[in-house]
Amino acid sequence: MKTFTKLFSIACMVAMMGCSQQSEAQQKTDVATSEQNGNVVVETIMARRSVRKYADKPVEREKLELLVKCGINAPNGMNKQPWEVRVVDNAEFINGVTEVFKKAQPKMAQDPSFKNMFRNAPAVIFIASPKDGSGQIDCGLMGGNIVVAAQSMGLGTCCLGGPINFLNTNADAAPYLQRLELPEGYRLLYAIAVGYPDEAPQAKPRNEGKVKFVK
Repeated sequence: MKTFTKLFSIACMVAMMGCSQQSEAQQKTDVATSEQNGNVVVETIMARRSVRKYADKPVEREKLELLVKCGINAPNGMNKQPWEVRVVDNAEFINGVTEVFKKAQPKMAQDPSFKNMFRNAPAVIFIASPKDGSGQIDCGLMGGNIVVAAQSMGLGTCCLGGPINFLNTNADAAPYLQRLELPEGYRLLYAIAVGYPDEAPQAKPRNEGKVKFVK
């Protein structure tokens, strides 16, 4: 009987410790949720997802202008603003360079849903940085501003690298690259597809174990 009583007491203590740990974890979750709710900026950041399907609807020029304004107000080292930004909402440009892309990548065009090389987005924001590699962090911060601002305006975005590599290296695409009129010493870094989303992607899990607070 004494042995049973002792084991029962130990079990109760373990259960109480588990409940206490669970309670502490729940408290942390509740605090994080409370801080997120009602904070428009945090909610917008947490809601933003990469969109790869867009509605057949143009983006208003006023909204594109505002996105770029948010972008160029990103922090940058010594205010050097080492970027060049080109906004293309011209269907002739997008469709024209897509035809060049289709000739080089015919298998991509076999997808019945394929319309253009920018995830079918009606608008593209091209971002260029110095060829020497400087300014890439600043350009990344710019893009962060743009995609979050777009989310707040009901727009979807997707950062693109593949089309940029094509424009930078394909000789047949050179006329379209020239139309961007980048200054000497600059090279396209990445692009942001912009449009009204035609899908609602679910959040993919983030590995919070990669975040550590240093003692």
